[in-house]
Amino acid sequence: MHLTLMHVGGRSSDDIDAGGVLPEFTGILMRDGYSGYAHLPAIHAWCAAHLLRDLRALSDADPDSQLWALAMADTLLEANQAAHHARAAGPAGQLESAVLKRIRNHYRGAIAKGSTDNTGQRGALATEARTLLRRFTRYEDMILRFATDLSVPFTNNVAERSVRPVKVQQRTSGGAWRTLRGLTDFAVVHSCLDTATKWGHDKLTVLQQLFTTGAWLPPALTPALE
Repeated sequence: MHLTLMHVGGRSSDDIDAGGVLPEFTGILMRDGYSGYAHLPAIHAWCAAHLLRDLRALSDADPDSQLWALAMADTLLEANQAAHHARAAGPAGQLESAVLKRIRNHYRGAIAKGSTDNTGQRGALATEARTLLRRFTRYEDMILRFATDLSVPFTNNVAERSVRPVKVQQRTSGGAWRTLRGLTDFAVVHSCLDTATKWGHDKLTVLQQLFTTGAWLPPALTPALE
């Protein structure tokens, strides 16, 4: 989806629904583990960048006792490399069943190792490990979506890049916008300009067009393939 749409509000399920887009979206939703997205009807995929950060933090905290975390991170990276090779083979490329089976075996093997090493262990780190293990066990299909459907990216970095200017503006504004109207206006303008950029348009040209021929709008949510 080549669309950036920001709205002003909280992060609850009701606030997300009030945005008016995601409740009707039935495509693939790349997201992190925030529970506020769980009710949405889309096909969910878990951003691997968030998972890798959690795994590496756990491994760095106790590399001797949390070997499973490193093994799981390696499995995700291996799967991503295999997906890259399959995409390079052509638009109809997909992972061979033997490759996908090996990835799942490594994935489940890492979970088995982690479960064995953390069963009965006390302390905050073991508790964190068990929480992460439950996530990987429960959401295997969602986490490996990028390997079973090659149209799904490994991360949601494209969306993350769209958010960065907001964080920059927040820092330069002393941590907050002065008025709700100012925040709303910023969200509208940034949504328009970021969407235009995704469609290959120059931001300054789009701003000039706003005051001459009218606001630029995308003809569809996704550009037609040439």
